[in-house]
Amino acid sequence: MRVPVSWLRDYVDLPADLDASDLADRLTALGLKLEALDRVGSDVSGPIVVGAVVDFEEETHSNGKTVRWCQVDVGEDAARGVVCGARNFERKDLVVVALPGAVLSGGLEISARKTYGHVSDGMICSARELGLGDDHTAILVLGADEGAPGDAATEVLHLRDHVIELEVNPDRAYALSIRGVAREAATAYGLELRDPALTFPAAKGGPGYPVRVEDPGACDVFVALEVSGFDPTSATPRWLSRRVQLAGMRPISLAVDVTNYVMLELGTPIHGYDRGSLRGDIVVRRAQAGERLTTLDGVDRELIPEDLLIADDRGPIGLAGVMGGAATELRKSTSDIVVESAHFEPVVVARGARRHRLPSEASRRFERGVDATIAQTAARRVADLLVQLGGGSVAETATVVGTPLPREAITIDAQLSSRVAGFVIADAAAAHALSLVGCDVTSADGLLTCLPPPWRHDIGDPYDLVEEVVRIVGYDKVPSVLPAAPAGRGLTRGQRLRRRAGLALAAAGYVETPCPPFVGERDWAQLGLAADDARRRAVRVLNPLSEELPLLRTTLLPGLLRALARNVSRAQADVALFEIGSVFLPGPGQPHSAPSLGVDRAPTEAEIKQLEAALPDQPLHLGVALCGERVPGSWWGPAQTGCWADAVEAARTAARALGVEVRVVAAEQLPWHPGRCAEVLVGETTLGHAGELHPRVCTVLGLPARTAVAELDLSALIGHALGLVRAPRLSTYPVGKEDVALVVAADVPAAEVEAALRAGAGELLESVRLFDVYVGEQAGPGRKSLAYGLRFRAPDRTLTEAEISGARDRAVAEATARVGAVLRS
Repeated sequence: MRVPVSWLRDYVDLPADLDASDLADRLTALGLKLEALDRVGSDVSGPIVVGAVVDFEEETHSNGKTVRWCQVDVGEDAARGVVCGARNFERKDLVVVALPGAVLSGGLEISARKTYGHVSDGMICSARELGLGDDHTAILVLGADEGAPGDAATEVLHLRDHVIELEVNPDRAYALSIRGVAREAATAYGLELRDPALTFPAAKGGPGYPVRVEDPGACDVFVALEVSGFDPTSATPRWLSRRVQLAGMRPISLAVDVTNYVMLELGTPIHGYDRGSLRGDIVVRRAQAGERLTTLDGVDRELIPEDLLIADDRGPIGLAGVMGGAATELRKSTSDIVVESAHFEPVVVARGARRHRLPSEASRRFERGVDATIAQTAARRVADLLVQLGGGSVAETATVVGTPLPREAITIDAQLSSRVAGFVIADAAAAHALSLVGCDVTSADGLLTCLPPPWRHDIGDPYDLVEEVVRIVGYDKVPSVLPAAPAGRGLTRGQRLRRRAGLALAAAGYVETPCPPFVGERDWAQLGLAADDARRRAVRVLNPLSEELPLLRTTLLPGLLRALARNVSRAQADVALFEIGSVFLPGPGQPHSAPSLGVDRAPTEAEIKQLEAALPDQPLHLGVALCGERVPGSWWGPAQTGCWADAVEAARTAARALGVEVRVVAAEQLPWHPGRCAEVLVGETTLGHAGELHPRVCTVLGLPARTAVAELDLSALIGHALGLVRAPRLSTYPVGKEDVALVVAADVPAAEVEAALRAGAGELLESVRLFDVYVGEQAGPGRKSLAYGLRFRAPDRTLTEAEISGARDRAVAEATARVGAVLRS
């Protein structure tokens, strides 16, 4: 909302030396957010006066351009000679002349200069050069009664003003009017408000243009007042068009400008109908199937039965509260006008505007709530201005259908504001603050009974009143108190372990990427999941942010892979991401949606149980995804490309951070590659899978080949964690090193061989590391050779050669017994 300060002065006696920035600060302190403070006309300075064109000669020059050599009376002894390229004025017309020394909009400096064979002693100005609009094709011609030669044009044109632009929140709908902002300004300075809704007369109810309201629930008040004999050629006076322009609207014609002016002034949208174009009664009704309406913007719109219309005998003539129809618009020949001032239900207007993608100044106000009690005042205000500025007469009575719905009083403890705000607010101060808001307040026995004003639809419960009291008394008076942290609290065990797993992955080079929890059927198809895959059974969101993503995720992979693909598409070839987040797993027989409860009462225990029963299981999962180089190549050696083994190691890294030893076995699970997928287990419990992404999935998602991913049930992993991770025991005695190469079947996992070696070697084994894998003739068909480095050490002595070799032999024997390993010579 753009608010000219000069307009506010009509209703509040603001200080003569008012600093507009101070006013903006005070309005901000009252909760009206300042968007901008525009010092209109501040870039125009110097001598700019009204001039009368005494005479002119048209001259055509060698370049083909025709100019006028004008003699202009600017209130001096002699006329000034001015060269002008425009020709839209005549002799004796009043124009605006910038004399030498003036600076126009955009920094254009005016001086006497020779042009087209003459010395132009000034400049005749267009609207754009004065900052009054965008028109630069013609000069600005003033009305005969708008001044005399030599008058200061800045005063005649209302050139300079301060305009405060406010960002109005939906609960501050009253601030979409000069009336509402004037109330706040009066409160800010402790001044009296001359409420225009009480100053102007209201239209009297009685016989008028016939109106029928068939849907009183959507239109509780409709006022129709006739104006006859209006002169459609009447020009909009400068002061009115300038105010409409400063408020952010484009002046069009006197009749339209007046309706816009009153809407800006009072906050109530007004619409005018060409009386001669109406056919029969005005009817407020819902649309019928197949009806169409051409709105004022020239668009032919298909209507549906939910649309609220203004209609006459021929059909729809307007979309109620949004925009009028072209069939009855005010034309250049309109002399008889029916002024409509109505109140429409906010939700109906909001839905209609959004359905037809037709936001308007009217819908913006109706959908936030307007004052229904001033409909008759607004209609009479428009009619009086039309007659005052364009002639004609106003009908003695207006058709008035319906009455505004009454507001209910709210009773609160007078000290409730003090308890909520944290500082003492006297009962009288609270009552005074509410009266400034517009409430009708009575005080008795420590209670305040308040009847909210009709323009404040956001006030509906005691705490709305508390907010108003604190706002008026001053948010700056609310003390800043740092609450003391309660003793004996901190992160839970689960939170600590969750962070530990995340820190371990971050230390390993992965970047945490929180992803939105929403997925769609397309994600399942991209992952290649079968129709009966359990992961496809997902919770559907009733009001999703995106129609393409209406489901809650059952796996972290869609979001992680989208993030990975986005990085790859932006030339980030080497990426390693991880996420820790909840998945949503509906149980068997669980309802797909929770019951919808009202807000008029607290839920019962049975309803709470229903809500809880509808909640899906929400375990924490951990997911990783990587592609490209894990170790860059340089002078120290070739690069190491990330592969399935890195995904498996990421799962081991997270588990080790929680003190859990996991084992991996070969598995097949989409969307992993069937030959490069590992199942991660603790005991016999499956935590998840890790490995290389299926090539088809990589192609569909635009990912590099051999992209690797892993996903674990972190909640289950935390359940197996000991909580405390013991530091390793360090021995000062020398280490014994032994290398063994074991030949096993090609399908035997290296992890099973390692587990056998650990079991056989016993307590003396400090570590085991796989350092070579060989597949070839020497290993034999269907066989592979795995080379392990074994390190033996005792905490209390130096091991003998016999102890080391004995432990090695026991390890090999156990591997032979478990997996059929053969020691390679």
